[in-house]
Amino acid sequence: MPANLTPDYERAEERLRQAADDQERLSALREMLATIPKHKGTEKMQADIKRRISQLSKAAAKKVHAKGFDPFHVPRGGAGQVVLVGLPNVGKSMLVAATTKAAVRVADYPFATAVPVPGMWKYHDVQIELVDTPPVTPENLPGGLLGTIRAADIVCLVVDAAADPLEQAETMLGLLGGKGITLFSVPRAQLPPDAAGAHCGIVIATKVDIAPRENVAALAELYRGKVDVCPVSSLSGEGLDVLAERLWRMLAVIRVYTKQPGKPPDRDRPFTLPAGATVEDLARQIHRELPEKMKFARIWGDGRFAGQQIHRTEPLHDKDIVEIHE
Repeated sequence: MPANLTPDYERAEERLRQAADDQERLSALREMLATIPKHKGTEKMQADIKRRISQLSKAAAKKVHAKGFDPFHVPRGGAGQVVLVGLPNVGKSMLVAATTKAAVRVADYPFATAVPVPGMWKYHDVQIELVDTPPVTPENLPGGLLGTIRAADIVCLVVDAAADPLEQAETMLGLLGGKGITLFSVPRAQLPPDAAGAHCGIVIATKVDIAPRENVAALAELYRGKVDVCPVSSLSGEGLDVLAERLWRMLAVIRVYTKQPGKPPDRDRPFTLPAGATVEDLARQIHRELPEKMKFARIWGDGRFAGQQIHRTEPLHDKDIVEIHE
């Protein structure tokens, strides 16, 4: 049976070939496991990936135990992980403070943030993980932080719109480009399959409440067709709703609600899955043994017959309601 590997899997495999250390290899392998098609034709490949992940995880655990806690490791959470990077005092911490409940340190002096700090930004009925990071400079981009950036679903370059944002953006894009990372403002499934180091990303221009409007206009014009520019103000809230919607679209995930027979759906905690996921993928996320126990499923949603019985390979859509029968 052919493997029919997806572009997402092939990009992760390319990341593995280019990985410079075990942390990058582990991140790439986990992405490969998450994106590989799940069928009999890939069972041996899945087993091999799991074996390699296990080996690297054990080796990493020994290193962490020997060296101590890794301050740059950020556990993934929510519908996706968005990492903010930028030069000193561009407003990363203020943005995280304005959108999440994270205990970030907002100060008017540089290097107030020493380690990555995650927070959850609520978007409708799901949460997007926003990660504040220590500032970088042309002379210093720590290897640990580089691993955090590469592991993110979306990378946001944060620039201060009131203080020469063009130079800041050029500096940051040059720094990442020098490390083999190129940003594209497209949903994850649309990343160029032949572009090594391709990563979802945008430029966030902060402090637009005090910045000359021509600064943002010039920035958007310079990167038109290359990477999108999202103007925001953490103080006034301007542009934050637009930014949240933009991040959601780039994450390319769907919300699926579940219900038990004879009961209303649970609309408080939807499952989030990659666009194109199937009923079987949902079942596996609920419990790893559920796909084998599942007899059939019923579904409610736009373009569906209410409660119609569907096969485990049925693709799911955003806001579908699924009832799984064992």
